Amino acid sequence: MKKKDTGTEPKLATKTKSDNDPALLELFSDSICDLYWAENHLVKSLPKMIAAAGAAELKNTISNHLEETRTHVKRLEQIFKLLGKDPIAKKCDAMEGLVREGEVIVESTTQGTATREVGIILAGQKVEHYEIASYGGLYQLANTLGLPEIAEILAQTLEEEKAADLKLSAVAENEINYQAAQEA
Repeated sequence: MKKKDTGTEPKLATKTKSDNDPALLELFSDSICDLYWAENHLVKSLPKMIAAAGAAELKNTISNHLEETRTHVKRLEQIFKLLGKDPIAKKCDAMEGLVREGEVIVESTTQGTATREVGIILAGQKVEHYEIASYGGLYQLANTLGLPEIAEILAQTLEEEKAADLKLSAVAENEINYQAAQEA
């Protein structure tokens, strides 16, 4: 027989992650919304960088990452579903600024020069480093919050962002930086 709660008996305090971490889970969810906006913004802006790049290797690297970025958007939508939330984008001021910085580099350099290529690579790497920091931090939070399935998804994207950064470095090291150093 179930004992009736009269309100006079002390309730046992039990600590669970959901009792201790509502603010952390809210921060995590808010950060997912921020990253969702950022990835969607990249899907729209990367084609401009592809068009501005002259070197075939750089165009190919950015094009491949554009396809990965579309996959990252889908993964974030999967994370929303696992969190029981609708995909909602929250404007990411950091990504907006990084993308704008890349646009300024393109506007301020001469088409067809290695200097422009280096600028595009630098802008791309700044974006990748922001994403690496974001996905890395969210991966850690997912583990802290006891969300292993979400952590696994974030880890997969994190590794792809790290690989994209390395690919951009390789493109720069394959003569583009040296060519730019020779330009007047």
